[in-house]
Amino acid sequence: MKPYEITHMIVDEQMDQEHVTTHFTYEGNQYSATFQKSDLELMNSWLLKDQSSLPADLSEELIESLREVIKNSI
Repeated sequence: MKPYEITHMIVDEQMDQEHVTTHFTYEGNQYSATFQKSDLELMNSWLLKDQSSLPADLSEELIESLREVIKNSI
């Protein structure tokens, strides 16, 4: 079982780049992470708290796990 739960995934297809944004819960907090669709490079990650967003420092293991889920979903 994964230590997080993806609650929402958006595939954004713009003219020049495509991105995948995931919203997930991890250790009781809400997060958002955006990856480039082509190579799943992490573009940004945010901790969503108290109606604001703060830069999130996610572990490499968590990022790799999110990549696998995204790769299998798109």
